[in-house]
Amino acid sequence: MNYENLLLDSEDGIAIVTLNRPARRNALSLQLMRELIHCLDEIEQSRSAKAVILAANGKVFSSGHDLSEMVGRDVSVYRETFDVCCQLMQRIQSIPQPVIAEVQGMATAAGCQLVATCDLAIASEQASFATPGVRIGLFCTTPMVALSRAIGRKRALQMLLTGEPVCAQTAADWGLINAVAAPDELPRATRALARRIGEASPLTVNIGKQAYYEQIDLDQRRAYAYAKEVMTTNALAQDAQEGISAFLQKRTPCWLGK
Repeated sequence: MNYENLLLDSEDGIAIVTLNRPARRNALSLQLMRELIHCLDEIEQSRSAKAVILAANGKVFSSGHDLSEMVGRDVSVYRETFDVCCQLMQRIQSIPQPVIAEVQGMATAAGCQLVATCDLAIASEQASFATPGVRIGLFCTTPMVALSRAIGRKRALQMLLTGEPVCAQTAADWGLINAVAAPDELPRATRALARRIGEASPLTVNIGKQAYYEQIDLDQRRAYAYAKEVMTTNALAQDAQEGISAFLQKRTPCWLGK
């Protein structure tokens, strides 16, 4: 499919999805969000990619919702916008491939939510992050869900209540992103991370990603009860038996995806 607001490329088993509305600061219009959901569906169904990099063209990673779509609309439009946004965030975490945000510039509001939602994130030294909705009378309530789960209550509330941006290094220290890279090294860093993930069994990565999000909000007793069942099933998989055997025999495993 040809997308109006996205670019989709493939590189060494990595799907590279690029937000491509630089003139609009990669604002998450309703159309862009729907295109991104469809693109993620395609990536999951093809199974050819072992990881996904979510990047952006221009100086801004994403400025959040397209505010031109947020003025003078009725309740059904706002509900549709935020419903599709929530579908997008949940889709990022439900596809089997890990999604890595490649953040080259500012990520604000729902753009910050997008980074917080991705499984992993690496940002340029020039990137910054903010949830400034409080400054325009529209509190970043849906971004709050992802943000508070990534960086904790006090830090999330600081960002949400002040709207002030944090730099890339602070975002790394707080756990919003995994690492900071020099601007010219950012693509290399995200691809290196994606390739490292791609060395593992895709089946095992899929099992692990799904299990992570299932257990993260459970209490410890239920998390362990769930995790032991997943690990038991995982141990029966051909790839687990192959990986264990390869380790014991000091050879490179041959993954079957089963």
